[in-house]
Amino acid sequence: MAHYGEDLAYVHAAGFTKLAELAADRLLEEVHRDESERGLVVELGCGPGVTAARLLAAGFDVVAIDSSPGMLALARTRAPRATFVEASFVTAEIPPCDAVIAVGEVFNYLFDTANTPKALERVFARVFKALWPGGVFLFDMAGPGRLVGEGIQHDATVGDDWGVLVDAIEDRKKSTLTRSITTLRKVPKGITGSEEIHVQRLVPAAKVLEMLRKVGFKVRSLQGYDGNRFAPGHSVFLARRP
Repeated sequence: MAHYGEDLAYVHAAGFTKLAELAADRLLEEVHRDESERGLVVELGCGPGVTAARLLAAGFDVVAIDSSPGMLALARTRAPRATFVEASFVTAEIPPCDAVIAVGEVFNYLFDTANTPKALERVFARVFKALWPGGVFLFDMAGPGRLVGEGIQHDATVGDDWGVLVDAIEDRKKSTLTRSITTLRKVPKGITGSEEIHVQRLVPAAKVLEMLRKVGFKVRSLQGYDGNRFAPGHSVFLARRP
């Protein structure tokens, strides 16, 4: 399944980076390190490199992992000092580190068909093993009720040289959310566009907390990265390895 191709990656980088900025700032509040040494943060689903750039500016080294070549191309430009890896979070190697972060419902996406509930639990276990004692694991996930109301919901956003149309529907019986995304953007030769379908598995917050505690984390859920409440069905998880 194609995902975050060149057009959608561009649109995301141009108009949808606020969440990544807030998450990076929250992580910097939580990670404690010796100022004389550089710490390492691993980002799963790094997108266009906004979080990585903020962490690098704060003095951390960053390993940024994403399965979208389009996103990685933008991230390499925005955060050239990071180490980039093209891989799925389901199977990517996670080196020993001070923190792991995943912003934007990364673990919900089913781009990799190997992202089963059992596989996600194994990802959490690998993160736990990779973190140094006291290390932080910060991420957000979508759960049931992510969309308010019934039926298909339509949304349109326009920027200076781009536009995006999203039709989203939540299947409450299957606990999935499907977004049909159409992007348009201006390029030197005219207008280009693309269509993508993104499917997410919705996981109840209580289940996420259970999985994290099962592998050894001390964890709590947050309303949002900056203390403001997210939309229903969208939660932040702040976990720490004892």
